[in-house]
Amino acid sequence: MENRIDGRTGLLALFGTPVGHSGSPAMYNWCFRKHGLNLAYMAFDVNIDDMEQTMSSVKLWNLRGGNFTMPVKNIAATLCDEISPASRIIGACNVFVNKDGKLYGDVTDGVGFIKNLSVNGVEVKGKKMVVLGAGGAATAIQVQAALDGAAEVAIFNRDDEFYARAESTKEKLAKETPDVKVTVTHLEEADKLAAAINACDILVNATSVGMKPQDGISLVDKALLRKDLVVADTVYNPEKTQLILDAEEAGCAKAIGGKGMLLYQGAVNYELFTGLEMPVEEYQAWQAEQAK
Repeated sequence: MENRIDGRTGLLALFGTPVGHSGSPAMYNWCFRKHGLNLAYMAFDVNIDDMEQTMSSVKLWNLRGGNFTMPVKNIAATLCDEISPASRIIGACNVFVNKDGKLYGDVTDGVGFIKNLSVNGVEVKGKKMVVLGAGGAATAIQVQAALDGAAEVAIFNRDDEFYARAESTKEKLAKETPDVKVTVTHLEEADKLAAAINACDILVNATSVGMKPQDGISLVDKALLRKDLVVADTVYNPEKTQLILDAEEAGCAKAIGGKGMLLYQGAVNYELFTGLEMPVEEYQAWQAEQAK
């Protein structure tokens, strides 16, 4: 990559913490090279308290665009100059583009997640879903699933600062998608979680549990995993979280890791950054070759 960086190279970046594990720089930089674009993508470890200064720096250094990851997606929505309707509903941004010094934020997590399910032969329309978590990605998934016609979305979150967000999501979806049943329950209520998982079609972990330093941990009792259940995770590093390993061992209908979600929301982001279609299949082929 070094031989293509010069004084005119446009910079894009990922912001959040932790970001050292992220696959985004490798993915976007490979695609930039493929298209012969004079762009480079980096990753910067920043926390919520750093975000005002970060966004000022983005404008000062004229970054072309970039992404936000946990835990800064929510505050990013308040700091962009303009945000999409979906971002306003969700209260979060995971992508931005810089247009003449104004930062425009959007959210593509939900679209990428639903696309990843579809590619794996799973459709959400008419299905009952349990979603663990109420952060930015979780909320995006809940909203997109409802918009795409899920029958039920059962949200479980710890009794923390995000629980109120889950309740707000429920209220918003009651207006936007009144035919979709949305419930919010404390994750600590194990009996209710078990009953919801037993009644659902799709179980989603949209928390950071499973990601380092919480790798090897799952929020779901292995005994609740059954053969007709679809299990999906948003964590993509490690590629197979403990939940996914447990689902495979239990013989679940599908055990879908978060890598595909990253890929497909990345494809949407790439088009926002460049106006070009991301070479998804070629990138996947390159990844497979590197893994040999």
